[in-house]
Order: sequence, then C-alpha cells, then structure tokens
Amino acid sequence: MPWRKKILLYLYATFLSDKTREITERYVVGLAIAGFVIHLFLITLRHFGYLPEHELLKNTLVAVYTPFSIILIYEVYLLVYYLPKSISKYIGKQYEIITLIVIRKIFNDISNLEITSEWFQIKGDLQFTYDILASIILFFLISIFYQLLHRRKKVNMIHEENTNRFIETKKWVSVLLVPTLVVLAFYNFYLWINDTISTSTEGIHSLKELNNIFFEDFFTILILTDVLLLLVSFLYTQTFQHVMRNSGFVISTVLIKMSFGQEGIVGSLLTIAAVVIGVSFMYLYLRYERMALSD
Repeated sequence: MPWRKKILLYLYATFLSDKTREITERYVVGLAIAGFVIHLFLITLRHFGYLPEHELLKNTLVAVYTPFSIILIYEVYLLVYYLPKSISKYIGKQYEIITLIVIRKIFNDISNLEITSEWFQIKGDLQFTYDILASIILFFLISIFYQLLHRRKKVNMIHEENTNRFIETKKWVSVLLVPTLVVLAFYNFYLWINDTISTSTEGIHSLKELNNIFFEDFFTILILTDVLLLLVSFLYTQTFQHVMRNSGFVISTVLIKMSFGQEGIVGSLLTIAAVVIGVSFMYLYLRYERMALSD
C-alpha cells in the first residue's frame, strides 16, 4: 500500500471513524449539560451582583445558548464526517447548522420580547417573528431535502459519482478540515474573550456579533471547499446534471454566508433562499436522472 494511502487511513481512522464519532457524541452530551449548569450558575452570580452586566447573563433563558452552541460545534464535526460519504448529506448538514443557529437566536429573541399592541413596530418583537417563521420554513425545507435524498438512493444512477479516487479526495479534504476548524474555533474564541474583556466597562456585549463568531468564517471555508469539490468532480464526471447540482450547492452556501452580515428580514430571507435553491437543484437533478434512465 502506498505511503500516502497509509497516512490517509490513519488520519481518517483517528478523526472521522465511526468509533471517533460515537466517542465525540458522548462527550458532547456531557459538555452540553455541564455548560448549561455552569451558565445558569453564572447568571445567578450576576443576579446577586457578583458579576457585571452582560448580554449572555441577563436572564435564565439565555442559558440555553451554551448547550446549543456545543451542539452546533458537534454538527460541524458531523458535516465533516459525512463529506466523504455523500456530498448531498454534507450539504444537508450545512442546512441543519444554519437552522440551529436561527433556533439559538430565538431564545435570545424571547428574552427581549415586549408584549404590546405595537408588536410590529418594536424591533425585538419583529426579529422574533422573522426568526420563528424562518426556523419553521427551514425545518420544512430540510425535511423535503432529505426526502429527495432518500429517493435518490432508490434510483439506479447511470453515472457513478463516488468513484474510488473521488472518495479518496473527499477523505483528504475532510481530514484537512478537522485541524483547520479546530484552529479556527480556538482563534475565534480567543478573539471573543479578548474583545469581551476589553469592552467590559461598556456593559452589554453585542449578541449579534456572538452569533456570527466562528460560523461566518466557517461558511467562508465551506464555500472554498465546495468550489474545490466542484472542480475536482470534473475529473470524474462531466454530466450536465451533476455539474448543475454541485453548482447549485455552491450558490446555496454563498447565500448562507451572506446572511450572516444581514439583520432583520433580509437575513432570514437570504437563509431561506439558500435552502430553497439547494432543494430545487436537488429535485431537478433527480428529475433529470429519471429522464436519462427512461431514454
């Protein structure tokens, strides 16, 4: 066996094997529970005046932010885990991640609600409305996406996308993504801690910025990864339907990245549009495959 394949097998077994995924899952559950308890404890200390005011310590509802953030990090790992197995499943994980980010924001939106007759004039109430509607629509669209993915398994494809060489390439990409994302996570956490300390005298820290930490850069990396996979796929298949589907997935990821820089209804619409594009390209891809089979 060539040395390159030996290295790949070792790294893949270390970072992305089924056993590693199961161990990681157990640790994630424990960390999520511990993080939730610790966050509640810190909120209690802030309530009695032992800690300064902070956006993440204003009430008990915000404590849900910590376990959701830990679960999101695990979803990032699953995204990398599924990349060598299925491009479509990998894209589905992207949609799950952005939906969980919206859900995480909702818990903060609830803490800012002002129940009045002027609901549609209050910015915080409007944001809650946008986010709750977006999460429902995204959940529905993701269910359609996975239904299409399930149908795909029942269709005998004329052109086999996952050749051995392409699978090997995707494994190398996944293995390289693991340390890249770990470094990115620690770097963003350091920047946030440093920024929080430097602005502690100003009071509340912006939760909007916190929502974007790591994930804005993360989706930039995903765009580069998607483009790389699109280009590499040309070596193994040049069928029109595969090129269109993979191009649609790249466009979808770009729109998700753009949504991080937007507030209010624009950000929600960009996120929904991204998933609609992914679902649409997946549906048309399957339709094209069935037409090819009938010829």
